[in-house]
Amino acid sequence: MTRIVQIVPHIGPGTGVAGVAHHLERQLDALGATVEWFTFNDAQRRQGLRWPPGSFFARLRGGWRMVWFSTVGTMRAREFLADRPDAITITHNNVLVGDVYVNHGLLLASMRARGRSFWGTYRNPFHVFIYLRDRVRYRGRAHRAVVCLSETDAADLRATYGPVRPRIEVIPNGVDLDWFRPPTPEERRAARAELKLGTEERVAVFVGHEFSRKGLSFAIRGLTHAPSVLLLVIGGNDLIIAEAYAEATELGVGDRILFLGPRHHPLPFLHASDFFVLPSAYEANALVVLEALATGLPVIATPVGFAPEVIEDGVNGFLVERDGRAVGERMDHLATIEDAELAEFGRRARESARPYGWRSIAERYLRLAEELEAERARDGSRHPVARGDG
Repeated sequence: MTRIVQIVPHIGPGTGVAGVAHHLERQLDALGATVEWFTFNDAQRRQGLRWPPGSFFARLRGGWRMVWFSTVGTMRAREFLADRPDAITITHNNVLVGDVYVNHGLLLASMRARGRSFWGTYRNPFHVFIYLRDRVRYRGRAHRAVVCLSETDAADLRATYGPVRPRIEVIPNGVDLDWFRPPTPEERRAARAELKLGTEERVAVFVGHEFSRKGLSFAIRGLTHAPSVLLLVIGGNDLIIAEAYAEATELGVGDRILFLGPRHHPLPFLHASDFFVLPSAYEANALVVLEALATGLPVIATPVGFAPEVIEDGVNGFLVERDGRAVGERMDHLATIEDAELAEFGRRARESARPYGWRSIAERYLRLAEELEAERARDGSRHPVARGDG
């Protein structure tokens, strides 16, 4: 029986890295593997460290925790793994140890995609730390394999860090096909009624907390070319929502946008919508694209990350340039076609998500773990912790 340890800052239901690790844990366990995890909180307890409110550390919590988990957390993880020499380790973010490292995104590739200058990127000391840490990660012996979430992600990795020493495997994120499913007519009516929407409106939905990187501005500009579309916006904070609303008002489309702020789960809003839009500058693998497809929504997205591998232009959605007119024309197309044609788009969207259920994704991780296990037995290599390669 394969023994697996996941190293991840946090793990739990939902989206993001924590949700990915959670789904993998459940499915790997169902496939017969023995699964444990090591988190930031586990490392913190082993260190006996506390983060007092109002302290300097609390004010810099996000960046400081990343640095701490990358350094002290790596040492604590080594101690944890030393008691589990037979385990195959899957690491998500920060820690510099583990047989498999899952690349959930490249900061420098994201900055490059957004047109940030050298100074704009490296004036932040945390960005400098991330570059140096990950240069060690990808060019050194910390890991035996790197999982990229798309072919584009793998190409970005090589373009950013040059020759990558560990083997590269492409395994996309998955989606919970039982939870993210097309709504029944009753569920759709209830979701729309909650938002005070009628049955005739064509509704687009955008989900993302980083409005700039995710391209909300292009969706807002797109509304000027899609006069019958209403837009739901999930995510953001007070400041960037106010900025986006000001742009929408200036363009004369403010009355066709409903800013709903951060929401714990996007499902009711996907059920209330007709299509999904994400004109992002950079993604490794946007979970919400798969979630939208699984709920039967055609997706309008830029050809970044996993989108070109799952969206077939004109079949289950559209791939567009990061341009307001291009986004708007595709929204207008989906808003003005007949109901039966839109329903066929939705059926094809759902079918395109089926190969990416979490069970099938977990099977690919398990095969990789078993391959690494067999290599270890064949060549007599020891656990990375025991070798001291870190």
